[in-house]
Amino acid sequence: MRLFCQDESRFGLMPIRRRRITLSGVKPIQQQRPAYQSYYLYGAVEPKTGKRFLLEREALDSDGFQDFLDGFADRFSESLNVLVLDNGQFHKAKKLTIPENVRLVFLPPYSPELNPIERLWQDLKDHLAFHLHETLSALRRRVQERLDSYTDEAVASLTGYEYLLDAAHA
Repeated sequence: MRLFCQDESRFGLMPIRRRRITLSGVKPIQQQRPAYQSYYLYGAVEPKTGKRFLLEREALDSDGFQDFLDGFADRFSESLNVLVLDNGQFHKAKKLTIPENVRLVFLPPYSPELNPIERLWQDLKDHLAFHLHETLSALRRRVQERLDSYTDEAVASLTGYEYLLDAAHA
C-alpha cells in the first residue's frame, strides 16, 4: 500500500506576484500584461519517497480527473494506492470510475494546508514569479524544465509532512 497526496494547480500567462524586499520607501516594479490563457497540472506525490505523477490538461473538470486517475492507476499498478485529496466537485462526480488499485480519502473542507502537494505548487510558482511568458508554450516549457529539475529527495523534503509519514508507517 502506498500513500499519495493529490491536487491540481493552474498555470497561466498572468505573472505570479510575490513580495520583494526593497529599500524603505521604494516600491518594487513588476511588469504586467493582461493575458488570460492558462492550463492545469493534475498531480500526485508520495511524501515518503518523492515519487510523483503529473498530467497536463486544458481544463479542470471530471473528464480531466478521470484521465488523471486512469494514468495514475497505470503508473502505480503494482500497489494499492491511497490518494488523499480535497473536496473538489469533480473529485466526486457520479460519472467517475475509480480504478481498482486506487482508494480516495478526502481532506476536511477548506484545508489546503493539510495537503503536502500544495508546497510543491508553491515552490514551483515561486520559481516562476516575476517572469512574463510570451506564449503558453513558453510557459509550459519553463514549468516542465523546473519539474524535471526536482529530484525525488527534493520532492520528499518539500512534501514529507511528519504526520502523514507516521500514518503511512502505521
